[in-house]
Amino acid sequence: MAAEIQPKPQARTPVLLNKIEASQDVVNTAVIIPKEDGVISVSEDRTIRIWLKRDSGQYWPSVFHTMPASCSCMSFNPETRRLSVGMENGTVSVSDPCLRYTHQGKVTVVLFVLEMEWVLSTGQDKNFTWHCSESGTQLGLYRTTAWVSGLQFDVETRHAFVGDFSGQVTILKLEQDSCSLVTTFKGHTGNVTALCWDPVQRVLFSGSSDHSIIMWDIGGRKGTAIELQGHNEKVQGLCYAPHTRQLISCSADGAIVVWNMDVTRQETPEWLDSDSCQKCEQPFFWNFKQMWDSKKIGLRQHHCRKCGQAVCGKCSAKRSTIPLMGFEFEVRVCDSCHASITDEDRAPMATFHDSKHSIVYMHYEPTTGWLLTSGTDKVVKLWDMRSKIELHLPVR
Repeated sequence: MAAEIQPKPQARTPVLLNKIEASQDVVNTAVIIPKEDGVISVSEDRTIRIWLKRDSGQYWPSVFHTMPASCSCMSFNPETRRLSVGMENGTVSVSDPCLRYTHQGKVTVVLFVLEMEWVLSTGQDKNFTWHCSESGTQLGLYRTTAWVSGLQFDVETRHAFVGDFSGQVTILKLEQDSCSLVTTFKGHTGNVTALCWDPVQRVLFSGSSDHSIIMWDIGGRKGTAIELQGHNEKVQGLCYAPHTRQLISCSADGAIVVWNMDVTRQETPEWLDSDSCQKCEQPFFWNFKQMWDSKKIGLRQHHCRKCGQAVCGKCSAKRSTIPLMGFEFEVRVCDSCHASITDEDRAPMATFHDSKHSIVYMHYEPTTGWLLTSGTDKVVKLWDMRSKIELHLPVR
């Protein structure tokens, strides 16, 4: 009797739950309303909309409000239901109480901090400000070197993490009416496009237009920086699930990547300098003396991504993934490193999914396991991520 052929198990992927397609323009920011079947969105068409799910299963705008200018960003606090909206004309509008203050250029990020009763905001005027959310009084201002594209805040230490268009991340210590510079660091070759802070592990994630993500170990105080290479386009959003230590990232080409951060990852090595291949000792093309002495043509320099050694093309013809170093795509490695990498070393530490639209913003709600993506196609999509991320319900 022939043995029954068992079907191969299918990889579990996020489930598309719903689409919201009634916006007239690109939705720059949208959030899932916890404990409700609802979404709040702000759009370039100047509208704020609250979408609630109807009996038909579709989402319709139950609240519709037109702002004086295009809405560029938003912060929503579920506990107080307070909404803070930044606009293209530089205005920040805060609900309950109704407050307004301005930047001299487009507002790029706005963040409400309930514990401090502060509203943090940044604009293309290169000003980072924080205001009292009750009175609207400006408490402080810091001038950045480039306009800010990412902002996070740690309540315990009052540290603000500011990512800007130069690729730099600045850490500021905020006081009630002043601030002090803690440090700056730069690891991206492109501008910072997204920041995400984990207050438990005390690590900061930064995404960039250079397609990379860097995990900065702030709490470890050792300057550890782990690179994650899994996108082919600029990173548009970062969200973190601390209970499972998983990072969710998205990029402009529609890719959604879920990274396992509950592993001991390795730093990528510094690239070594050499005038000749550190494997076969053939001279590189600028090493005229060795080329003349050996009567050999100079070679182009490359670097092994695993050991960092300077090598020629012949000594680094092989490619491999190195997931523990963050390389989920195949990269150049020297022959000796390639021989040392086992199949176990190549086991993926991330899963990849196609949202089928160019993402401009992403929001993850841990209490439901839902992910929201907003695209240049003017569509907001809701995804069930529970097949990839364990649901975390608050303890009552």
